[in-house]
Amino acid sequence: MDKQTSRLDAGGWRVRWNEALAERWVRSGDWLNRTIAADAAALARAAPDRIQMIDNDLALTRGQLYERARRLAGWFDGIGLEPGAVISFQLPNWWEAAVINLAAAMTGVVVNPIVPIYRDAEVGYMLNEARTRVVFVPRTFRNFDHAAMLARLAPSFDAAPVLVTVRDRADGFLCFDDLLGGAPLAEARKVDPDAVKLLMYTSGTTGRPKGVLHSHNTLNADSVKMTAAMGFGPDDRTFSPSPLTHISGYLWALNVPWTCDVPVVMTDVWNAAEAFDAIRRRGCSFMLGATPFMQDLVAVARERGETLDSLRYFLCGGASVPPSLIREAAACFPNCIPFRVFGATESPTMTRGPSSRNDLTLAAETDGRLYRCEVRIVDPVTGAPAGHGDEGEILSREPSMALGYARPEDNQDAYDADGFFRMGDLGQLVEGDHLVCTGRKKDLIIRAGENISAREIEDVLFRDPAITEVAVVSMPSARTGEAICAFVVPAAGATVDLASVAALVRDAGLARQKTPEHVILVEELPKTASGKVRKDRLREMAAARAREREATQ
Repeated sequence: MDKQTSRLDAGGWRVRWNEALAERWVRSGDWLNRTIAADAAALARAAPDRIQMIDNDLALTRGQLYERARRLAGWFDGIGLEPGAVISFQLPNWWEAAVINLAAAMTGVVVNPIVPIYRDAEVGYMLNEARTRVVFVPRTFRNFDHAAMLARLAPSFDAAPVLVTVRDRADGFLCFDDLLGGAPLAEARKVDPDAVKLLMYTSGTTGRPKGVLHSHNTLNADSVKMTAAMGFGPDDRTFSPSPLTHISGYLWALNVPWTCDVPVVMTDVWNAAEAFDAIRRRGCSFMLGATPFMQDLVAVARERGETLDSLRYFLCGGASVPPSLIREAAACFPNCIPFRVFGATESPTMTRGPSSRNDLTLAAETDGRLYRCEVRIVDPVTGAPAGHGDEGEILSREPSMALGYARPEDNQDAYDADGFFRMGDLGQLVEGDHLVCTGRKKDLIIRAGENISAREIEDVLFRDPAITEVAVVSMPSARTGEAICAFVVPAAGATVDLASVAALVRDAGLARQKTPEHVILVEELPKTASGKVRKDRLREMAAARAREREATQ
C-alpha cells in the first residue's frame, strides 16, 4: 500500500511525501539532492567564458548568467523574500527568465512561470492564488501591453506584488536592468533540494487552473533521465522554441543547461525559416517542440531541398503527432531520430525514443518507450489492471513526478492508493514497454501543445442569454493536433455564430487561443439517462465534421 503522507516543506508548502520512494530515488541517482544553483556555481568556476545560452543573436556565458543571478538574488534578499515565497514571470523565451530562475534557486524562492498568451482572467487568478510577491513582465510583447494589464489587475490583488518590467520601462513599475545594476552579489544560501521550486499552473477539468508543485529534486530527475537517454556530449546544444512557461520548455531551457551542461539556443517568436537557419548556424543537436514546430521545419526542408546535419534528436509531443509526420521528419533529416514523447506537467517525461533509426516504426506509431517510470494501465471505471495491449487509463509514478497540487483538495482523486498519478489519458502498452496514448479521459483540449479547459470556455459561453446549452470538445486538426469546437443550442430566436462566440471569449478576458475555431448549432445535446452530456458522441460528431471538411478541400 501507499505510504503517502503530507508534510510542510522548508518554505511552508504542504506537499505529498513518500519517504520510502524518496530514499529509493536518492539511492538510484534520480534525485541529485542539489539545486541548479550548485551546478551553475561549479560550471561558472570551471569555465566562466563558455557560452551557455543564446537568446536569438545574443550569446551569454556561464559567468555572465551566474553573476547576474547573484545580483538578482541579492535584490531578493534586500526586499525580504524568504524561502517559499513566490515570484511570477510572464516572459517569452528571454535570457532574463534564466537569471530569475537561477536567482530563485539560490535563495529558495518559488518560481511561477505564466504563459505569455494568458490575459486578465488567467493572470489575475494565478497571481492571487499564488500570493505572488514579485511579478516580471515585458512592457509589451507581440503587440500586447502586459504592463497595462497588470495596472488593470492591481486593484483586484489581495496583496499587491512588486511589479517589474523587462527590456523596457513603464510608470509604476521597477525596471529589471536597474535591479541588476544596483543590487549586491548574494552569498550562497543552503537550500533544501526537497523544497518546492516550481509552481506551474495547468488547465483542469474544473475550469479552474491547478497549481502543480515541483521540487528541485523532481525537476532535476527529468534532466538525469534525459542525460542518459540522449547521450549528451560536450559539443551538444539544444534548440528550444517551446515556451519556457510550459514544463518541457522550462526544463530544457532553464534546467538542462545547468544540470546536464548542455547550452540552449532559444527563440521568442517562432519563424520556421529562421529556426532552420539557427539550428544549422549554431550546430544544434537536439530540438523539442509540439507538432506545428515539426510540421513547419519539415516544410522548410522540403521547400529548400536542404537538411540539418547536426540534428540528432527531435522530441515531439504536447499534441497529437501523426505517424506520417515522424516519417517525413526522418526523411528530411537523415542524421536525426524524430520521435513522439509522452508526459504532463505533473509527470513530465515518461518515455524516450529509440536509440537507432532502425526503430523509426516505433518512433512513429507509439508515444515512446517507458523510461525510469512505472506505469499502470487500468480500467477507467473499476481501476482493475488492464491486460497487456488492452486500452485503459494511464497511471504514472516516477522520480520526476510532482509533489502534488497547491490546493490539497485537488490531490484527492488525482492519485491511486499506491501513489500513482492519474494522467487522465487513455492508452495501452504494446511491444512490451511502449506506450500508445489512444484518447483522453480528462475534459481537456490540447491545441498546439496548450492544455485548454473545455469547462472554462463553457462557463463563459453559458453566461450569454443567447445560448441555452453549450458543450465544448476537441476536433481533430492537421495543424494544431486538436481544434476547439463548440456545440451550441441557441435560445429561441437568437443568433449565435463564430463571430459572436469569439467576442464572448475575448470580452471575458481569456487568451485568444481559447477561442473556438468551430461552432456547430444543434437542437439538443446528446445526454445520458441521468442528464450528463455525452461528450464522447460530440467528439465523434466533431471528428466526422473534420473529415467532411478535409474531403472537400
